[in-house]
Amino acid sequence: MAQRGFYIELDRCVGCHSCEVACKQWNGLAPNVVGKTGPKWRTVTSIESGVFPNLIAVNLSMACMHCGDPACQAVCPSGAISKRSEDGIVVVDDTKCIGCHYCFFACPFGVPQYGADGTMQKCNLCLERLQQGKEPACVATCPSSALHSGTMEDLSKMAQEKAAKKLAASTTPSVIISR
Repeated sequence: MAQRGFYIELDRCVGCHSCEVACKQWNGLAPNVVGKTGPKWRTVTSIESGVFPNLIAVNLSMACMHCGDPACQAVCPSGAISKRSEDGIVVVDDTKCIGCHYCFFACPFGVPQYGADGTMQKCNLCLERLQQGKEPACVATCPSSALHSGTMEDLSKMAQEKAAKKLAASTTPSVIISR
């Protein structure tokens, strides 16, 4: 299996939220409205650390990590969450989801979201677009080319040019981040 995932170049992300908007649009998710956000399958977060004049500020665009060992799948009592053997993409069958929220509590990254129908939903790496030979909507839309998608092997080769590190956790997330 060629595990697919994301590579995020923090030094290139400008925090424009284009990836969030593209994700919502492609997946038909409710738009952000004042007081209501609806489910977000991708979120851009601004992170600041340090003290002036040694302040570090970055924007981090995150979605499902498509973990090698997904905690969400392990706790799902209805078998609604599965990991595709051909590419490692973690998918949800909303017809099987019972809305118990076990996956939300098990996921160390807080990825699972719930729609108006109460069932879990999350990034599927734009599986339909991949099957058409296209990049995920978030990657295709990123104006600064901060987001990349592909096999973890290809992404690792791309990240070798920078001091990139694979995100480490007990769930083996399929994400590489560079600064």
